[in-house]
Amino acid sequence: MRILYFTRDYTPHDFRFLAELAKTNHEVYYLRLERRGHQKEDRMLPSGVRQVDWAGGQKPAQNKDAPRLLFSLRRVLRQVKPDVLHAGPIQTVGLLAAMSGFHPLVTMSWGSDLLHDAEKNGWYRWVTRYTLKRSDVLVGDCDAVKQKAIAFGFPEERIVTFPWGVNLQRFSPGDDGGLRARVGWEDTFVLLHLRSWELIYGVDVFARAFVIASRQCPELRLSLLGSGSLAPEIHRIFMQSNLIDRVHFGGQVKYAELPNYYRSSDLYVSASHSDGSSVSLMEALACGLPALVSDISGNREWVVPGEHGWQFPDGDVKALAQGILEAIEQRDVLPRLGQNCRELAEERADWSKNFEKLLEAYEMAVERNDK
Repeated sequence: MRILYFTRDYTPHDFRFLAELAKTNHEVYYLRLERRGHQKEDRMLPSGVRQVDWAGGQKPAQNKDAPRLLFSLRRVLRQVKPDVLHAGPIQTVGLLAAMSGFHPLVTMSWGSDLLHDAEKNGWYRWVTRYTLKRSDVLVGDCDAVKQKAIAFGFPEERIVTFPWGVNLQRFSPGDDGGLRARVGWEDTFVLLHLRSWELIYGVDVFARAFVIASRQCPELRLSLLGSGSLAPEIHRIFMQSNLIDRVHFGGQVKYAELPNYYRSSDLYVSASHSDGSSVSLMEALACGLPALVSDISGNREWVVPGEHGWQFPDGDVKALAQGILEAIEQRDVLPRLGQNCRELAEERADWSKNFEKLLEAYEMAVERNDK
């Protein structure tokens, strides 16, 4: 099978999909819609994957570029002649793919495109419905995405759901490589946050909650990875509270170094306002790290309070701060919760097994067009 993998940018998630596809007997072509700022993935394209030159992929895409990009995409489709077109997120890449008129089309939701973006306004609702109507199969990573697609009129029998999953060999309980000792935090309680510093991920909510909890618990520390548009505000919150010395700013961490950050922490925290099956949450679970997460649909599918960690009402700063303090008070149960987390990851988050569902989605789309 000849697969054209059309995506928005080049991220660690794209690398994982392309790397697994490259291991199959299929021909894999990679098409990138845009290049947005600093590239989050530092690994080269997997061997065997062919990058396609076209009008896009060099700068941020704008609405005015749509006619030129659509013309170029149709040219690519004529040249590559794929057996299946894989496209997502829905309102950007998926829309262009739908406008091309190509079939079989497998549209892949990236979670927030359906759970958040689809309801931004009337235009986004129309674009979402337009793209789904012209898709042969929809791939989603959780039940919340599935239910949202059904609400938009997409047939349930043409939805393939699977968590993207993680590499259970790489992300596993173990030694942190001396990371905790290097920052001098051996006798502290360490929180880990590695979501992008954007409003949708609630990093501002988390920063304020950390300040409240830290004032009551001097031993509390934070390992804060990544960056984003809220960086000035996040730094201001910590500076004004005089707690910036309790925060380790790890920046953009290489994929190979990520497991040690999970292993060096006591609790994973995410205040995200919208998520499907969060890959970073699954990585934490796989490393045996209990989680404190916002009570949103995607998280509820993974974190059972008292079994894998705790939940707090979405957007509630005080409740999150209280949740952090309660986790510290209950630190004696963390090993048991961590074991439950690992068992859950082994059961539901094995990337090598879950990936097979994507190939099934391709076959389903091809068969639908052969009828």
